[in-house]
Amino acid sequence: MRKPRDFDSELKALADKAKQLKERRVRQLGELVVATGADVLDADLLAGVLLHAARSKDATAKEAWRKAGAAFFRGDKRQPAGGSDRLQSGTLPLDGGSASA
Repeated sequence: MRKPRDFDSELKALADKAKQLKERRVRQLGELVVATGADVLDADLLAGVLLHAARSKDATAKEAWRKAGAAFFRGDKRQPAGGSDRLQSGTLPLDGGSASA
């Protein structure tokens, strides 16, 4: 006769694994903020920039952001946040005001 499966312990193990993965994801996101130099931004500004990026429908801006991120992970031009004075299309100025010409 087969031993019955212990569904409760299997569910608990899966829940523990999911919790560990979520904690690791949050920790890695924090490490990314620090590595990019974005930790110098106040929390409201950083949250606003992330909200803008998440809601953006501008494919050109998203592609530019993707390329900049890929270059960062390759080790090309590692600049901290705000390292460039020029704004790319679709980005928000860091001072919260409008971009100057």
